Amino acid sequence: MSQFGAPRGRTCSRSPRSRTLRSVATLTSAVLAVTVLAGCSSDTADEAQAAAQDNAPAARDKVADGGTLRWAVDALPTTLNSFQADADGTTSRIAGAVLPSLYTLDARGRPQLNPDYLESAQVVETEPKQVVLYKLHQQAVWSDGREIGAPDFVAQWRALSGRDTAYWTARNAGYERIEKIERGKNDLEVRVTFSKPYADWQSLFTPLYPKQVMGSPNSFNDGARTTLKATAGPFLLKSIDRGSGDVTLVRNPRWWGQSAKLDSLVLKAVPRAERGTALAAGKLDLAEIDRSTAERIALALKDARAGRNGAQAALAHGPGSAITSSKALKSWALAHGSDEEKAEEVQAARLKNQKAVTLYANQQNTLAGFVVRKSLEPAYTQLSLNGESGALADERVRRAVARAIDRQELAESVLKPLGLPATPPGSHLALAGQAAYADSSDALGDQDTQEARALLADAGWVPGGAVKKPAGAKEGTEAGSEAEKAKETKEKEKAGEKPGEKPGEKDEAGAKTDSASTDAKKKADTASDEGLYIVGDDKPGDRRALPAPVIGAAGPENGTDVLAPAPAAARQSAALLARAEALDTGTGPGRAAHSVTKPDRGVAGAYAPLGTAAPVTAPDAAQVLGKDGKALSLRFVLPSGPGSESLRAVGDRIVRMLDAVGIRTEVTKVADDSFFKDHVAAGDYDLALYSWPASAFPATDARPIFAKPEPASDGSLLVEQNYSRVGTDRIDQLFDQAAGTLDEEEARELVRQADARIWAAAGSIPLYQRPQLVAAKADVVNAGAWGLAAPRYQDIGFKKPESSKGAERNR
Repeated sequence: MSQFGAPRGRTCSRSPRSRTLRSVATLTSAVLAVTVLAGCSSDTADEAQAAAQDNAPAARDKVADGGTLRWAVDALPTTLNSFQADADGTTSRIAGAVLPSLYTLDARGRPQLNPDYLESAQVVETEPKQVVLYKLHQQAVWSDGREIGAPDFVAQWRALSGRDTAYWTARNAGYERIEKIERGKNDLEVRVTFSKPYADWQSLFTPLYPKQVMGSPNSFNDGARTTLKATAGPFLLKSIDRGSGDVTLVRNPRWWGQSAKLDSLVLKAVPRAERGTALAAGKLDLAEIDRSTAERIALALKDARAGRNGAQAALAHGPGSAITSSKALKSWALAHGSDEEKAEEVQAARLKNQKAVTLYANQQNTLAGFVVRKSLEPAYTQLSLNGESGALADERVRRAVARAIDRQELAESVLKPLGLPATPPGSHLALAGQAAYADSSDALGDQDTQEARALLADAGWVPGGAVKKPAGAKEGTEAGSEAEKAKETKEKEKAGEKPGEKPGEKDEAGAKTDSASTDAKKKADTASDEGLYIVGDDKPGDRRALPAPVIGAAGPENGTDVLAPAPAAARQSAALLARAEALDTGTGPGRAAHSVTKPDRGVAGAYAPLGTAAPVTAPDAAQVLGKDGKALSLRFVLPSGPGSESLRAVGDRIVRMLDAVGIRTEVTKVADDSFFKDHVAAGDYDLALYSWPASAFPATDARPIFAKPEPASDGSLLVEQNYSRVGTDRIDQLFDQAAGTLDEEEARELVRQADARIWAAAGSIPLYQRPQLVAAKADVVNAGAWGLAAPRYQDIGFKKPESSKGAERNR
């Protein structure tokens, strides 16, 4: 084994190649050859280093006892129950400080047994069924004095197993595999028996809630939204003040482990766009920040080291620095050579500028007391390609888009200015440093303009194709044909039929359906494990789009079908999207929605300032890529609000890269609060940029994100969280096999093979691991940019002054 848990000299399992649904044999066979072999990556790829932590580590004897640390969060939590759909980052942060985590993540994102709660946990039986025996810490108790034990495990299992639909859970992965939970030899032992093997059993019971929360649907659904009846961590939940936006945690007097260094930890709800001001005003000690705020702190530190005070810095960099001597002289002349009213205006302007300079100077003085700690966040930003319909339903076009993009350039544009590692992720399922990581991007290939153009040509998208009529089209019939289609559609809607239905045809549930849908479902049932299943229009002779479920009793008034997650996965979908939304826009549950702005639309190659529409340039129709008289144009949807500037900058670069191979883009900027819900989740996009958090348990957590969309008995489509609508049977099988094996190395190999096939399907393209920038008071220790690791809350505090010689800090 390597130092990061990756194997040396491992062998690769190979599955027999099956038939595929695609008719382009040369392309498909090349893809499959790569996907089968991609799991055999080199040891160097497997041992890719994670970005170093930057959290000012300090031994506990160097940390002062006492004090209050003010830590910025995006919003106050709408629930304290981590297993509800509207749980957010603040919910998770509170849970990490006040509730048991049986396993925590280390600097390489690997789960590690937490000795504060467990003496041991291991698989003690595999036949006839898997049994895990937990031995709890002898002093582990809830804040009400009750011992942590089997009743709490049982209550959490029953709530999250999915068997009782009265519990509104966001997820139940893993818990549904538990058959029973029993007391062991004594009260400190818990035996968990699984109905079928589960590799990711270490992901369960973290956080662990008391039976008072999990014991009934009412307490689960509503009781834990605003308070917790019992906790068991180094901190207690003291109060949530919605007026001030503060969550106050205090040291737990019943805590049996190493005592928390801080007296209290205050989580302050401060929007990311306002954190620079809050830091400068001295209202925060620790906060994740954006690049502009980080640059401002760096400037303040530079000025401080150069011996310049705030006023000098303000004159050099701040308000008023652009006023030249000639402009000042002109202002003086106007003030003394004009009427009294003008003189007063000039004087007022000068006073306003002086106040701005003074304010800036004071803020710079305050910011000089902060440092920026940086690493890479356990999340990556991807380009999602919607394979539901249109040009991107063809895998060759998706692969052409992927081959047109220089991922290295995009990663460097975001990370290199920050001094962070700028290697694009090679995996959808793990990040560099994690045991399951392997660079499988060869299954798709690097940037290659010529190859991208060849793929487009092979798919029929050629220069001048936009002015050619489809084969068999007759002169002057287009308008009439469209009118007839519209009339037919209207008549069918009045008759209660859907467009494309044939009278009298019914599906298994008795609902009307068309023959194409029926054929598609039959093909889906018999599809080979390697065949790409793409929802939507495809090549002639292949499957057609399946009817999508309609949101609402009668569907939208305009008759448009909207793809939705499966009912059983709807709440998990909401939870995942909320997390992605918080990553990319700094918003989430509890945040006020941005005002809706009019979408800005641009064209290929456009590069315009934020908030402006790109200039429209009429391209030469003879050179535009097209097919059967239709130009190749993709709708690129991006968020428009503050906090998503980085995504839009990356989007501009992608537009230019696609333009270089002849792919036109129509950029649409939408309000942050509708970006995920109304566009990504609803499938209303061709291209979109958003982020997914990484996981230590990809076989469980990543499966719904890449699961093959499945046709339901009523002809609707269940997409889970696969918002690209692209998947394969084999990918699903590999995830299931990885989750069901207790051989850790075999599970990792299966995850790597699944990732290679995800690359080959080209439904999503990982671009870069997100930067993690944290502003911290210079004397804050054991806190900052943790990277893949989980915080150790009891160690966070303030560094002892050098001259104190053991004196406690009094803040």
